[in-house]
Amino acid sequence: MTTKTPMALFDDATTTRLRPRYEGSNIGTWIGFKHINYLAEEAVLEHFRSVGLSARSLYEDHGLCVEIVDLDTRISTGFRMDDMVEAVVRAEPADGELAFVVSLAVGRGTGRRMAARSKVRVLLRRDFQDPPAEPAPAALLPFVVERITRTERQPAPTPVLDELGRDPRSFARRWRIPYPYCHFSCRLQMSGYLRLLEEIVDLFLADRGLSIRRLLCERRWIPVVPHSSITVLDEVIMEEDLYTVFTVENIFQNTTFLARLDAYVLRDGALLRTASGHITHGYAEIVSRTDFHLTELDERVVTALGG
Repeated sequence: MTTKTPMALFDDATTTRLRPRYEGSNIGTWIGFKHINYLAEEAVLEHFRSVGLSARSLYEDHGLCVEIVDLDTRISTGFRMDDMVEAVVRAEPADGELAFVVSLAVGRGTGRRMAARSKVRVLLRRDFQDPPAEPAPAALLPFVVERITRTERQPAPTPVLDELGRDPRSFARRWRIPYPYCHFSCRLQMSGYLRLLEEIVDLFLADRGLSIRRLLCERRWIPVVPHSSITVLDEVIMEEDLYTVFTVENIFQNTTFLARLDAYVLRDGALLRTASGHITHGYAEIVSRTDFHLTELDERVVTALGG
């Protein structure tokens, strides 16, 4: 058996077979966008494992925390409960960050169909709780950072939520970040942001009279998300208050709407933007337990989305 070197992280592609988690089939047997993103995340972690650089060993042996700082996923085919997903991970050139493309294919009929494609960026954040047992591999040093910081502070409005939610197309909320959304004992992780994005979409729609349950009961409509992205700009610490703002930016031909997520923490009297992202959201009408079709947004829905 040949032992791979760390350079294989950049040179070799890996193929992993995964199944979406049962938790992700919230409506019928269709899998929500959050869990499709989880598949991309798990495929990247398996890519690290394949060259002997698991997230566990990087942390325990080298004091490095694997931090996914960008996750951009386009979904072209629905995922279903029990699908066997073939995930192919390839590195791509990038300055100062580890960058990967993840292709997710599912079986349909007698063949396989490309179902989603993700672009993922990773940084290795140095942990300072204890000195590392071993120095980090030299090939990884260009991607090691002392802290994730990719943004600037701005003056904090008072009161924060009223000002952030002033735009009639916006919905603002404050969350106390719980430990299940965090990792490495302190920081909000990418999957935590995905959960927050999913939650604020749900709350925004309910606030506009378009709750998920209401549209399910009245029209048999289910949410569909062909595209989502999140960029981490700075660190959020466990139990901090995070101010999130969800803003509808555009409605495309009465079929989908594009919305932006911005997240902030309040530090030293100033707002620090910690993440930004987008989600494209539409609806499909359930035809049967195994079938649905995309539907147009009517005037009532468009008006509600526009504030």
